[in-house]
Amino acid sequence: MKKLWTICLILTFLTSILRYLTDKREEQEGFPNLRQSAEQGNADAQFNLGGKYYLGEDLPEDKAKAIKWYLKAAKQGNAEAQFIAGAMYAEGDGVPVDKAEALKWYRKAAQQGLAAAQCDLGFMYAEGDGIPVDKAEAAKLFRKAAEQGDAMAQHNLGVSYYYGEGVPVDKTEAEKWYLKAAKQGHADAQCNL
Repeated sequence: MKKLWTICLILTFLTSILRYLTDKREEQEGFPNLRQSAEQGNADAQFNLGGKYYLGEDLPEDKAKAIKWYLKAAKQGNAEAQFIAGAMYAEGDGVPVDKAEALKWYRKAAQQGLAAAQCDLGFMYAEGDGIPVDKAEAAKLFRKAAEQGDAMAQHNLGVSYYYGEGVPVDKTEAEKWYLKAAKQGHADAQCNL
């Protein structure tokens, strides 16, 4: 019985070591494969490599390299990369602030139906951030994103209805959108109810 127990312990130990070595090998081989795939023009790999540089995941954080890879993916039509490029330019995150570039990439992502891009682009129209104020366009964009379940857009659309910004004043409609956002935990919407 003692021999069986010892054999089980040894097998468990060897299995753990094997699992650890396999994970390490996959981790070491995975990054070069990702880089190779990105360099060969794979938009998803370019997006993922941009994310690794942006977050400092598995390699040093480098926002300049992040935007380089995000832009490569964005130029191939990757909506998420377009959105992140827009956000980086809008905020000056690793690149100089460039509202024209931000608008360009937000528009491309929004046209593909990405709710976060529609919401951020709507905010730029609502605030006149790098573009002339257009509350009606802002409300349209907020609605597109809100209908996809984006809590921030739902809140912003509620604000639009409450104050009549780009849409007629409609407190009932405002409350409807505040409630949808509040149910998702949006704090401002909860306060507005």
